[in-house]
Amino acid sequence: MTGGGAAHRYGRAGLTAVAALALLAVAVLHAPDGLLPGDAALHTWSLTHRPALAVAVARAVTATGTGLLPYAVVVLAGLAVGGTWRRRFTTSAGLCLCLGAGQALRYAVMSLIARPRPPAGDWATHASGWSFPSGHATTAAMTAGLMITALLLRGSRLPRLPLVLIAGWAVSVGLTRVYLGVHWFSDVVAGWLFAAAWLALSGSVGQWYARGAATIGRTSRSPAEPR
Repeated sequence: MTGGGAAHRYGRAGLTAVAALALLAVAVLHAPDGLLPGDAALHTWSLTHRPALAVAVARAVTATGTGLLPYAVVVLAGLAVGGTWRRRFTTSAGLCLCLGAGQALRYAVMSLIARPRPPAGDWATHASGWSFPSGHATTAAMTAGLMITALLLRGSRLPRLPLVLIAGWAVSVGLTRVYLGVHWFSDVVAGWLFAAAWLALSGSVGQWYARGAATIGRTSRSPAEPR
């Protein structure tokens, strides 16, 4: 697929995810008590299925979806791309910039929607800020997507096992937010949709940039026209 074709495909996927996220936000804002089908039921189930070991594991998993760890992961993923050190550092910086900008935009959307979290008495871990979209779910999903992007940039065929493990980790982080009582399930779905939209639109921009850079490179290497 050409750079332009890939850019269009990523762009369409991103706009589709944006539309789905917007519809979900409208549904949340207009739902009775602000809850969508499944939100209350999954929250209640989580409250009644909390053995100490499961809570400890959920806290450990959820902790990987925030803080410096996601940035460390994408830096290492960028450095593992290969090639020159300049390419490695540039890739790492680009991945970190994408993650940081996505987090900032997610925070703006969260503040705009201003959806309350579940009751604080139901929380089994610390939480702060508004609820929609989930920050942990968004960050983990974006980190997973950027890790997969780095694997693709290596140019080799992707083994299935790493993809399953990376995606499984991102999904697990999101689900722990519901299990620990600090988010409604629709918050987590919103985080996944936000991450998908941001990654796809960033991929579209990246494809157009790479296509333009390649065109400029070919032009600069072409022999001078005869006078």
